[in-house]
Amino acid sequence: MLIRRAEERDAARLTRLVRSSRAYEGRYSSVVEGYRVGPDYLAAHQVFVAVEEIPGEEGGGERILGFYSLMVEPAELDLMFVSDQAQGFGIGRRLVEHMRGEARSAGIGRVRVISHPPAEGFYRRVGAQPVGTVPANPPAVMWDRPELVFLVVE
Repeated sequence: MLIRRAEERDAARLTRLVRSSRAYEGRYSSVVEGYRVGPDYLAAHQVFVAVEEIPGEEGGGERILGFYSLMVEPAELDLMFVSDQAQGFGIGRRLVEHMRGEARSAGIGRVRVISHPPAEGFYRRVGAQPVGTVPANPPAVMWDRPELVFLVVE
């Protein structure tokens, strides 16, 4: 697995990954309906993808396993997704480690995360500390969300 900066050619695949995530089924589906990770978003933020080479694929094909987006000012983990098929293999943990390294390189001491409620346990397991709750914001988000912080500069 390799983690690299996202490129414009990745935008459609990242959009599909977000929209197809099982974590957003049922009551959470409205958040990702119509969501788009476009080239403009990739240009404006530090977006990194975890990819796996596909052997024998002409032209060096690869499969996107997951991605994250780090906003620098203010410091926030804006998006983080691991494909449903790739979960449970440590990819999310590696993406968080990478994000912390990128934040550290940028001189950022803390990275805020407003978590999707089902993902809170994951963030806590990889070192995020709970700091509060962000209230629902209808009609965009109909439920309260956990707020956590990663400390990245030791």
